[in-house]
Amino acid sequence: MQLPTLDSILPLEPGILSVVLLLSCIAVFAYRWKPTSHLSAQSSVRVTSISEKNKLKEREWGEWPPVTFSYPPVTPTSNPVNLKPIPYRPFRWGAYHVTMGIRDMPWDEWIETDYQMQSYYYIKKHRIATRGTSVVQILPDRPGVVKSASQGAIELVHELADYLSKRYPDAFTVSRNASGDISSVAIIPVNAKLDIPPALVTQGSLELRQVSIEEAEHAMKVSALLVQDDLALMVEGTDGRYYFQGGAICVPGFWRMRDKIGLPLEDIHIQGHVPQYETRLHNSMDRYFKRMPVEKPIIRNNYFFQVIPPEDIRRPLNATAQSSAKPIIENDSTVDPEELAWSTTTNGSEETFNHGHPINPDVRPTVAAENLRLRTERQTLRRLPLSGAIVFGIRTYLFPVEELAKEPGIPARMASAMRSWPEDVRKYKGNGLYEKVMLEYLDKAAEEQLKVGGEELMKDTGKGYPF
Repeated sequence: MQLPTLDSILPLEPGILSVVLLLSCIAVFAYRWKPTSHLSAQSSVRVTSISEKNKLKEREWGEWPPVTFSYPPVTPTSNPVNLKPIPYRPFRWGAYHVTMGIRDMPWDEWIETDYQMQSYYYIKKHRIATRGTSVVQILPDRPGVVKSASQGAIELVHELADYLSKRYPDAFTVSRNASGDISSVAIIPVNAKLDIPPALVTQGSLELRQVSIEEAEHAMKVSALLVQDDLALMVEGTDGRYYFQGGAICVPGFWRMRDKIGLPLEDIHIQGHVPQYETRLHNSMDRYFKRMPVEKPIIRNNYFFQVIPPEDIRRPLNATAQSSAKPIIENDSTVDPEELAWSTTTNGSEETFNHGHPINPDVRPTVAAENLRLRTERQTLRRLPLSGAIVFGIRTYLFPVEELAKEPGIPARMASAMRSWPEDVRKYKGNGLYEKVMLEYLDKAAEEQLKVGGEELMKDTGKGYPF
C-alpha cells in the first residue's frame, strides 16, 4: 500500500505566559541545577571535546560553533495508540508562585505521545493547509541582527525522526539513504510517509550546509505533523538577545504566531502585558539563554482554563470526519470541535484577535461544568548541538473539568490554587469568564469527597507535583 506524502497531506496570552514562567524558572535553575537520581546517566551525556567547550565559552554573540554530542540510548516504549494522555495536574495548594516546577528532562521523555496522536495530526494537517505561514514559518537572516532558524529546522526534523523511531518503534519508522541519513519517516497510525530534507551535515563533518527558507519550512511542517507539540525555534542575535525566528505553532489556543515571530523574547513579553515580567524576569533571561548547555534540557508544566462550545452545539470528535474534512476554514469545528488549536469560545475570532488582550470573546459564552477544560502545557527547552538554536516544545493537553472533579483530592486542590492567584494573574487568566461557575462546581465536588472519605480523600496529594 502506498503511503501518502506530505504534498498530499498538506499569550500575554496564556501561551506566552507559559514562556515567561518557563524562563523565570530557568533563570533560577541556572544557578541551582544539580543532577537528580533519575538522570544518573546525564554524566555521560556531554559535548565530547574540551576544545569544543572552550569555543563555546569564547564565542561572540550570535555565533555558535557546531559541536559533537553523545546522546544516551533511547528506551523503546509501548505503541502510543495504546497510551492514555499523562494526567498532569500542575496546580498546588496554597500560595501562588511565579517561579516553580523546573526539573531535569530525562532524554527518554523528550516527546510524549498517546492515543490522541491521530486527532492532533488531523488538526495540525488542517491548520497547515488552511493557515499556511500563519502557523508554520521560518524567517530569513537579518544581517547584523540575527540569523535565520533555517538550519535549526533541518536539524530538528532529523532529531525528531530519529528519536521517535527509537522511542515509539510501533508508530514511527524511518528510511535511510546510502550515507545512513534519514530520508523519510512513516507515521503508521495515520498511514502517512513524509519526506525529509537532507541532513544538515555530512557524515564525519561539522560543516553546516546552506538551507533555503522553502526547505526549512517543509522541514517544520514535517516536524509539526510528527508530534503533538508546538515547536518554536529561538536564535541568538548579535545583541545577545534571543529571537523567535521560526517554528510550527499549530495549536496554541490563546496566541498567534504572526503576532510574535521575529521579536526578541523581551518584546514578546512586554507587548503581551505579562504580569511581573519587567520587575522579576527581564534582566536574567538572556543571560541564562547564552549559557544554556546542549546536555541539560529542562522541563516544566503550567495550567489555565478554557471554555469550549456547549455540548448541545459541539460536534462530536470523530476521526473519520477529521480525516476526510476538506481543508477549508469553515470545517474548523468538524476537525477541532474542542478548540484545541484556537479557542474561539474563550478568545473570539482568531482573525480579529486583539494581541495582548486575551479572554475577550465575541459573544459571552454559556459557561457550565461540562464545557470547562483544564488546558495544561508540558514545556521542554533544549539546545540543538549543530545549529545552536534553542527548541521550545509546547505539548498541550485538554482535560474535562467534570472528569477531574472525580479524582481524589483534585477539586479542593484546584479550587485552592485558583483562589491563590494574585489580582494581576487573575485578570490575565480571564477568571471573570468562568471563575464563579468553576469554584461553585469544585467546592461542591470537594464537599462530596469530604463526606465520602473525610479529609484523607478530599486532600489526597496523589503522586506529587505535577500530577
